[in-house]
Amino acid sequence: MSSQDNQDEMLRWVERVATFCVEEWALPPITGRILGLLMICEPPERSAGQIAETIQASRASLTSNMRFLTAIGLIRKVRVPGDRTAYYRIEDDAWHKVIQRKLDSLAAFGDIAEQGLALAGGEGARVERIRTAQRSLTWLRDIAARNPLKT
Repeated sequence: MSSQDNQDEMLRWVERVATFCVEEWALPPITGRILGLLMICEPPERSAGQIAETIQASRASLTSNMRFLTAIGLIRKVRVPGDRTAYYRIEDDAWHKVIQRKLDSLAAFGDIAEQGLALAGGEGARVERIRTAQRSLTWLRDIAARNPLKT
């Protein structure tokens, strides 16, 4: 496989990551492209300029998305001694952080459901709708608690 074929294949994979992030998490496509690129690139660090060029993004759009991903702890800025350029890499535990946030949100919704049940009273369709949501989310939370992620 030629280097160009490998690059094209890599970019198709990056686009699949972006599509997943859009469809499953409602993130902008550029955010998914950044994550995908930083997962697959070698070496694992890329400058903002390199990222923008590879995923064909404007620097303005890239900058705001890089700030967002850095703020939520999925990527980090790194410096190379003797080089004034800032580089970015995906955090080693980025996906653990994503999943942990989702699990934490399940627990938070459990509290909201408890309040809803108290508000709705003891019986009826609205109570059952809240209980159904609560049971489903509690089930997921309990599975995760029994099978913690290893980092």
